[in-house]
Amino acid sequence: MKAVRIHNYGGAEVLKYEEAPMPEMHADDILIKIAAASVNPVDWKIREGHMKEGMKINFPFILGLDVSGVVEETGALVTRFAKGDKVYARADPSRNGSYAEYMVVRASEVAFAPDSVPLNFAAAVPLAAQTAWAGLFEQGNLYEGQTVLIHGAAGGVGSFAVQFARIAGAHVIATTSTKNKDFVRALGAEEVIDYTKEDFSKMVKNADLVLDTIGGETQKKSWGVTRKGGTLVSTVGADQKAAEQHGVQAKSFMVNSNGARLQEISGLIDDNKVKVIIEKEFVLKDIKEAHKLSEAGHVRGKIIINVG
Repeated sequence: MKAVRIHNYGGAEVLKYEEAPMPEMHADDILIKIAAASVNPVDWKIREGHMKEGMKINFPFILGLDVSGVVEETGALVTRFAKGDKVYARADPSRNGSYAEYMVVRASEVAFAPDSVPLNFAAAVPLAAQTAWAGLFEQGNLYEGQTVLIHGAAGGVGSFAVQFARIAGAHVIATTSTKNKDFVRALGAEEVIDYTKEDFSKMVKNADLVLDTIGGETQKKSWGVTRKGGTLVSTVGADQKAAEQHGVQAKSFMVNSNGARLQEISGLIDDNKVKVIIEKEFVLKDIKEAHKLSEAGHVRGKIIINVG
């Protein structure tokens, strides 16, 4: 099969479009003929070696956590899916990924793709949407009537988080750039702060929950806007000492994929309650350009890699 592999850590130049062997299946796996993958920041962080201490990979390695496609084959233990089903998933990052024509995914990580969006667009959903869901509800315990501050609200995780939080009945405050203010407001944010012109730390008080995908100075300023006993959830690592000083709970996490959670998200998309936002589409052989766009930041929604 055709795939994009890395043979060592490095910049975008280490991404090689080449022939690769078909993946090996286990009894609880599904073989997916890939329609599309997507690019997440974690992809190029793995590529550059930033995660090698906590995540061991064997070279040559195929990157890509998000996948949408059609079931080609099922393992002996799999009964929920059958050949020809349209599915999507966020796969185990330690296994070869979705920058390829085929991949294997554990059946427990897979859901039926939403019917209301093109199958290739479904690849934009699994990692970002599940991260938003888990950050808000499983880590942050957000419920109706609470106030949540969502940073990077126009990005992949942020755009889903704004929508989920509004569906849950929370009061949503979002930070974004000037060009994305109307976009984020249309997603459901009731207050939108332009971080290029405004200082959110002077505008927000007593948030019940902060969802932080940015870190750094943004996180430092977030402690002071979170109420005592409130929670800051971070995908990039939370400063526990700062949290203790401000009387705030700090939680750091990387989401584990869950097919049941992802199936609920499919339902919200098909009920027209959640929109899937695509910034740009590439083909597999142009993966280097897709990585460069992701690394540059300020992507609205997701970057799609069309395969099939």
